[in-house]
This record gives sequence, structure tokens and C-alpha cells, in this order.
Amino acid sequence: MFHELVSHNNDIKKLLVKGYAIALDSNHLVVRDVPYIDSEGQLQSGAIVSKLKFVNKQRAAQHDHQIYFAGSHPHGIDGKPIKNLGGGPHSITLDSSDVVVERSFSNKPKNGFADHFDKIESYVRIISGPAMERDGANPFTFRSTEKVAGESVFKFQDTLTSLAEIGDLSALFKDEVIAIIGLGGTGSYVLDLMVKTPVKRILGYDRDPYHVHNAFRSPGRLDEEKFDQPKAAVYQGRYENFREGVTLVAKHIDASCADELKEVTFAFVCVDKGSSRAGIFDLLIAQSISFIDVGLGLDRKQGALNGMLRATYFAADNAEALRDRDLAELVDHGNDEYRVNVQTAELNALNACIAVIRYKQIKGFYLDENAFNHMLFKVNDLTMLGEEL
Repeated sequence: MFHELVSHNNDIKKLLVKGYAIALDSNHLVVRDVPYIDSEGQLQSGAIVSKLKFVNKQRAAQHDHQIYFAGSHPHGIDGKPIKNLGGGPHSITLDSSDVVVERSFSNKPKNGFADHFDKIESYVRIISGPAMERDGANPFTFRSTEKVAGESVFKFQDTLTSLAEIGDLSALFKDEVIAIIGLGGTGSYVLDLMVKTPVKRILGYDRDPYHVHNAFRSPGRLDEEKFDQPKAAVYQGRYENFREGVTLVAKHIDASCADELKEVTFAFVCVDKGSSRAGIFDLLIAQSISFIDVGLGLDRKQGALNGMLRATYFAADNAEALRDRDLAELVDHGNDEYRVNVQTAELNALNACIAVIRYKQIKGFYLDENAFNHMLFKVNDLTMLGEEL
């Protein structure tokens, strides 16, 4: 990605050619080896960090006129802090451990900066000017630092994560291996949401074929030639250009599939058959894998459909006790309106959203003030009920 960035952005290429030690890190442009004088009059080396706003996969524009700095406040030869550097204490989480952002700086020229080259040159003159004049220091080290830790799973840069400065929260998912068991109505939406979450790997299982009704309750485009192919294959093709680490298999998961899930850290159970759910529960509990099970039940009342969505969290340390409370159906039932009225994409999507939001609360990405294990959403009055078990 670094080489693509340089080859398709002439302003960034000019920085490299001039000798700046530039790198790409967490969707930020990083310039290391920036000399400056500290408050004690000592020569130090810092780093400039600038947010990137990706226009497409290869081109990046400036986000704004500000920069972030890894180092203390630069001082002049007279020992006084350099003026005209607005901002203040600030931190940003990067993948590189050697660049620790401590503050932000703001020095916007009247007409703004023409490009990244203009921006970096301007800030280097201000920050490094005294050190260059007094000590003959310069930032043109030609040091190659393009290889940084934490290579993204995404094939396109997730610019909004860096712009929102939540890289530390996204890092909570970097070692997660997620299993999605069942890629039907709700499972397909769980897959869509998890594909866009920076988990390490996603494993999906569903042996059923992709039929017309699946198109009405799943995200993404409809390709007629995909009908009768396994759902796993259809969705594999749909997402393979978006990220790495997605493996979808046309397979039924039951209690005999321990090897399939040996690396899984969390699972979503999205099946509508009680007997299948029972076998999956046995497997996940035996493997000490925490999981969320979803359910959607509808019936007709007063001429309209009514019902509830359910998301139940089974933590590994209490899953067996929760299973015994019959919160999820573990036997098969007939006469379910849901199996007839399949065009309920909004309910499938909402059920998936509730499950994924709860998972992200468990991981610490979202604030969790209730620690609910069992959640119900009522269709008729749009209310959510939760219970901590």
C-alpha cells in the first residue's frame, strides 16, 4: 500500500525523493527524524503525523491543515517556545510503537496548503528551523520506514477510523476470529457488518443454496447467475474484493465439528431450526466459545405481522446454565409465519445489528451500562427489553 500511495500521489513522492523518512501508518502520513530543540536547549528528534483522506484506493488528499507531533513543544534558539503553533496536548493510537503522539499543532497559511508536500515543508520550517540553524540538523535522512506493524485486513483504507481517532478501539478486534453459523436472513447481515469490522478472520457456514427468497432478505446486489449456488460461495464472491480473512464454507455445523472452530474466539448462531441450534450450542459450550444466538418470531395479529427479535449472549463461563433456561428454542416447531413471510429484510437487519452491537459492547468498543445477556425487541411498539442473567 505504501508504494501505491507514493506512485499515485506526486506530492507524497516529492517528500520521499527529497529525503524525508515518510511512512503510512493507520491511515496517517508519518514523517520521522524531524529535528527540534527542546525546553532544555537539547537537540531532539520527533515525528510529524498528518491525517490522510483517501479519495479512492490509491489517491489521498489532505484532511485539514493541522498536524500531530511526537515530541515535546519545539523551542527557538532563544530558549522560548516557538510561537504560532496552536493546538495542545493530544494523542493518537498508531501501529508503530516508536511514534507516540503527544500534541497537535495548527498553523494555517492564508491560502491554505497546496498539497501534502507544501504542508510538511511548512511545518518542518517552523519546528526544525532553529535546530537546522544552530546545529546544522536536517530531516532529510532518506531513512526507509515504509514497513510498519499492523497491516490492515481491508483492501481499501478505512479512513474514517483514523479521522475519528478511534484506532485504539478498532485494535480491540485485531486478534478476533469470528464464526457465523448460518448465512440466511439475519446471518447474511451479521456477515455484512462483520466484514466491515477489523477482526482478524471471519468463518461462515451454511450448506444451503442461494434462492430468490435469499435475495429479498440479504444485503448486496442480485446476480441471477448465482441462483442455486451455495450461499457460502455467493457471499464469498461478494466480499472477497473488500477485505482479507473471509472464509465461507458450504457446510452444516453440528456437535462433530470441533476442528472447524478450534481457532474461533467468538461466534454468532443464526439458524432458525431448534434441533440444529441445540447441536451447535453443544459444540460451542464444549469448546468454551462465547456466542450470541439470534431469533426472529412473527405471527399475524389484527391483519398485520407482529412478533419479537431476540439476541441472547452466552458467555463461555455461564453458557450451560443459560441454555438450561430455554431462552432459545432447541426443538423444532411448525406454523412459523416467518418461514412464509420471507420479505422481512428490515427485521433481519435489525436483529443482526442488535447482535453485533452487543458483541462490540462485550469487546469494549461501545459503552455497556447494562451487561444484558438476553435482549428482546418488540415489533408492535418498537421497544427493547433487556435482562442481565
